[in-house]
Amino acid sequence: MAAQELKDYSRARVYIDESYESPERFTALGCFYFIHDSLKNVLEYNFEDARFHKVTGKEIRSIKQCKSPMAQKEKFPANFFEQCQWSRKGFIRTRWSLSSCNFDLVNVHLFHDAHNVVAWKESPSYYAGIRRKAMDFVLHRISDEQHEKLPFFLFGDFNFRLDTRELFEHHLCYNTKLETITNSNNEVDKIRYREIGNDQKVILEVEKKSFNFADPNIFQANNGTSLLEYDKELGAFRDQVDEMEITFPPTYPYSEDVHHAKQYNTTRCPAWCDRILLSISAKHLMAMQENDENSIVYDNIGPNVCMGDHKPVFLSFRLPAGKGNPYSKCFLSEEFLSRDKTSTVENLKC
Repeated sequence: MAAQELKDYSRARVYIDESYESPERFTALGCFYFIHDSLKNVLEYNFEDARFHKVTGKEIRSIKQCKSPMAQKEKFPANFFEQCQWSRKGFIRTRWSLSSCNFDLVNVHLFHDAHNVVAWKESPSYYAGIRRKAMDFVLHRISDEQHEKLPFFLFGDFNFRLDTRELFEHHLCYNTKLETITNSNNEVDKIRYREIGNDQKVILEVEKKSFNFADPNIFQANNGTSLLEYDKELGAFRDQVDEMEITFPPTYPYSEDVHHAKQYNTTRCPAWCDRILLSISAKHLMAMQENDENSIVYDNIGPNVCMGDHKPVFLSFRLPAGKGNPYSKCFLSEEFLSRDKTSTVENLKC
C-alpha cells in the first residue's frame, strides 16, 4: 500500500482470511482494493447494519469468522469434494457503491483437477461436475433474499479446464492409437497416444500430475484460441453470467522458473483457469465509448514475466456516473436489457 506506484490511491481496503487454525473455515483467500483519488464518492456496504458507509483511509481487515461486517466469506461444504475435504476453496464477497452505482465484487476459488487421468475418463469430467456444484453454490449465496440483489463481478481461480476427453480425441491426438497402463488395482493411471505408423512416436503421455505433449507450442499459437471450443464449463451458467472475449493464452500452469516466463509446466493440460465473469446486469453497467473499441480490455498480466504458476487477468472498463442501481425499486425486463447501449436506467419508469 506504500508503493510509489500507488501514491494516487489514498484509500484502500484489504481483506485476508486468517482462520487458518480452523481448516473447516479456512479459504486462504485475500482481497485487495485500491481506490484512486479521482473517485470522490465511494461507499462500502456493511452486511450487519445493511447500510453503505463512506470509504476513507487505508485498512487491513482480518476475517477469522464465517462473516465479518464488511465482507462475507464462505467455504464450500466438505462433501463437495470428498477426496480432499479440507481443500481451501470458497469465496469472499464485498459490496460497493461508486457514483450511485452499486455492485458486488466476489473473489472465487473453485476445485481443481486432482488427477489428470480421472479428468480424461469422462466428458464432461468428474471434476467439472464438482466445479459446477460449487459455482451454483456461489450464485445462490450472492442472490439470496437477505440482501438486495445487485449486479456482480466474479473473479479468481475458477479452475475451469478444457474438456480433456474431447480435446485429446478430436484435436491433439485425433490420428493416434491409445494405450492405457493400469496399476495393481487394475485402475488406469497412465495413458499414451502414439502415432499410427512405423515410428509409433508418443504424441501425448498423461499421468496423475504429468502432462507431456509433443508440441506444447499449440497452446501459445494464436494465443491458444483454437482450443477455446473445448472450454465448456462456463456454458452451464450463460443465463446468469457472461464474460468478455478471451484473446490471451491459457493462464495455467506456467513454469515458475524466472528464465522461462512464457513456458508451461508439464504437470497439467494448459487451461483458462483464471477468469473475470460478470452478471448480465453488470455487463450493461459497463460503458462502451462510441468509436472506441479499446474502452473495455480483458487480458492477462505479465505475459513475459514470471508471475508464478498462474498468469493473473484483468478487466478494465469505464463505469459511467449516474447509471444507478438497475435493481433498485424495479425489475429490469429482458426487453430493457436488450435495448441499445445508450439506454439508461433513469429512462425506465417503474
